[in-house]
Amino acid sequence: MVLGYKMRKRLSLLTLLVGLPLYIIVVVKVVSRLERPSILVELLIYVALGVVWVLPFKSIFKGIGQADSDALND
Repeated sequence: MVLGYKMRKRLSLLTLLVGLPLYIIVVVKVVSRLERPSILVELLIYVALGVVWVLPFKSIFKGIGQADSDALND
């Protein structure tokens, strides 16, 4: 299924405004329930999970910052 530029833009905005804060809350709750690791291990966990969240949404975010290619082809 190919999403148009407007739909991808709307989904990326929804993901950033709703999905990302929810993801942050869940990650902080899960990490806080772990036995307190050293500061470097905790930092590594947060950095890794900060990169992992975007992988499923890569196709939505791709090309959003560029001009609308659908409008240029018309």
